[in-house]
This record gives sequence, structure tokens and C-alpha cells, in this order.
Amino acid sequence: MATIARRGILFIVSGPSGAGKTTLSDAVLRVFEDLELSVSYTTRAPRGEEIDGVDYRFVDRERFDAMLAAGDLAEWAEVHAHRYGTPRQPLERAVAEGRDILLDIDVQGARKIKELFPDAVSVFLLPPDRATLAGRLRGRGTDDDATVSRRLQNACREIASAPDYDFLIVNVDRAAAAAEFEAIVRGERRRVARMRQDVLAAFVRRFETEP
Repeated sequence: MATIARRGILFIVSGPSGAGKTTLSDAVLRVFEDLELSVSYTTRAPRGEEIDGVDYRFVDRERFDAMLAAGDLAEWAEVHAHRYGTPRQPLERAVAEGRDILLDIDVQGARKIKELFPDAVSVFLLPPDRATLAGRLRGRGTDDDATVSRRLQNACREIASAPDYDFLIVNVDRAAAAAEFEAIVRGERRRVARMRQDVLAAFVRRFETEP
């Protein structure tokens, strides 16, 4: 069957720090080469081997506030004393051009994106339990005990928002979690409601008239 044109889809993945959002996102992006990652702006400093323009766009607070005042951000939030924001125009262009975008954002940002783009697909990634999450955070080796404790407290608040999402994935096994997310992407891409109805109607008419 020929490919039928459709609007682009925004896939949102959220979850507490340490739930495995980055690992899951990387796995799905390797499977779907046409799925693009939205790169957020942040006022925090790079961690480890993070690359500017690839993992985040690192800016100072003055520039961030200027973008906010100009309406250039689709959403923004202050998390762990740092600001994060998603550029708006790339999302609007992607949806109009039929390209799919993956957004790895927190629960506050996800709520705002869903307000602007109601058709966005939201996925919440849950850790199997508190002990596993704490172990993952400490295993990073990038946060002190006070930071880990603060992230665990924030995780409880974030997990309370899980019922607001379209899909939930419990990340017990990385491969299994990635497979679940891949199934969500494939399923949403096949929804008739997302297809351009004029193109779909033309396809049906052609099918009916062809010998």
C-alpha cells in the first residue's frame, strides 16, 4: 500500500531522573531513522560528555529569558534550579511537513506541549521501584547525596502525574521498554485520524476506479 500523507506527530517521553528516558529515546531513534529529536535549551552546565546542540543547547539565563519574552519557546520550566525550554517553530514546522519529533521533557513541559498540540502522544516512563531509581541515580556518579535525595523527592511528585499520560511504560528491562515504545510509534503512525483526509479520500477513489 502506498504511503498516505499525514501531519507530523510529536512524541513526548517523560519520567523522573534515573528512569531511563535518555536510554529509551536513543534506542527508539536508532530504530526510526526518520524520527527527529527535539533539542531543548537549558541554563544548566553540560554534564559529562554532553555536546552543545546535540544533547541540549546550553545558554545563559539572559539569553533564555530573551527567547521567552519573544515567544520563541513552546514550553519552559524550572527544574532542579535550572531552566529548560523547547523551541516552538521547529515543532510547528515538523507537524505541518509530516515529520515526527521526539521530545524528552519533564511533566510540566509535557502538560504545556499537550495544550499547544493536543494530538501529541505522551509516554510516561516509570522506574520499577524507589530502590532501583535511587540505585540508578547514585550509579551515575554525577550527583552528591543531597542532590540524589532531592531528585527522589521530585520523582514522587512527577510520578503522581503519570495517569495524565496516554501511555505508561515500566522500565524493568531496557530492551522490553524500548520494544513497547517502538510499538507505540508504529501504532500512532497508522492511525487513520492522523492521515490527511483529502489524500486518503483520493487514494480510496483511485482504488475504487482502478481495473
